[in-house]
Amino acid sequence: MDELLKFAPRPTGAGDMFQLLRDRQPRTRSDLATLTGQARSTIAARVDLLLASGFVAPAGEASSTGGRPPATFAFNPAARVVLAVDLGATHSRLALTDLVGTVLAEHHEPIAIAEGPGPVLDRVVELGLELLTTADRPLSDLVSVGVGLPGPVEHSTGRPINPPIMPGWDDADVPGLLARKLRVPVLVDNDVNVMALGEHTSEWPEVDHLLFVKVATGIGAGIISDGQIRRGAQGAAGDLGHIAVPGGLDLPCRCGNTGCLEAVASGPAIANALAEAASSADVVALVRAGDLDAGREVRAAGRHIGEVLAACVSMLNPSVIVIGGVVAEAGEHLLAGIREVVYRRSLPLATQHLRIVASRTKGRAGVLGASAMASEHVLSAAAIDALIS
Repeated sequence: MDELLKFAPRPTGAGDMFQLLRDRQPRTRSDLATLTGQARSTIAARVDLLLASGFVAPAGEASSTGGRPPATFAFNPAARVVLAVDLGATHSRLALTDLVGTVLAEHHEPIAIAEGPGPVLDRVVELGLELLTTADRPLSDLVSVGVGLPGPVEHSTGRPINPPIMPGWDDADVPGLLARKLRVPVLVDNDVNVMALGEHTSEWPEVDHLLFVKVATGIGAGIISDGQIRRGAQGAAGDLGHIAVPGGLDLPCRCGNTGCLEAVASGPAIANALAEAASSADVVALVRAGDLDAGREVRAAGRHIGEVLAACVSMLNPSVIVIGGVVAEAGEHLLAGIREVVYRRSLPLATQHLRIVASRTKGRAGVLGASAMASEHVLSAAAIDALIS
């Protein structure tokens, strides 16, 4: 029984004991005593604390070996809610979720991130409160907020650092601005890291090595290695968009360099090559309508992305590369171009079991990742102890 927990550290408090229940498998007090080696009186007191908090709930009765069947208990994800916020250059998606990412209420609307942190975050607070009302949950049920931003973020502080498409946001205290109004912890990260986390936790939990590549206004990657998001020393890991690619030498990039992948293969770059397209969404619409020129340009962009990803495959050896972002909605043209180059340029050992696939989360990767980030923060042993003390 519970083979994976056999060698786990023995819990010392209610928060530590709660970690044993997070897999949602019902257990009895006797099970917990066996797993932890603690006295049944200690187990009973901690279970009572967790039951009173709502984080653990009765889960029926176990099979009886004689006498009255023992009661079982399990993690109750509906005990509290988190607000998940995915902000892009021109879009916002917010979702209220339970503690395992089940969406309870959701809203999607255009925004202009360039309006600055004040107007944008005021709108986030307004929409968050509306989602609580829609889901019929009081503000007191909200325990954390997760936010993805379309630029570099110092994860330890949640502050954007010189974000190229976010004028007025540099060093903005995003966690502080939101926490003052919502009164809960706020976690902030780069949007692609958050999307990688969302895709990983919701669709590929069994995969320990995954790259999520967003192709939209910009191009970036979130890196999952050994099952964990990898941000790098300053949070800049995965910035594929500003790697130079062959054939892009004369194209200026908004970063100040020339020949960057973003200048060659992003949604705006593809749109610039098409007379009938003014945006990434136009590109997607043309491809879906069967426009041959649009399909050809998207596939060529895929090849450029593949040239950069081939180096990433050799360096990181992922088992899955997930392609997301608005341009990925163009379908197989982009994926075909990427696969063509990656499988040709990378070593056979690295591509032997490599899958290159489209995102499965239907535009929800950002909010699902923001939810996972926020939930993980409040479900730690220390956080649970603080909440129930």
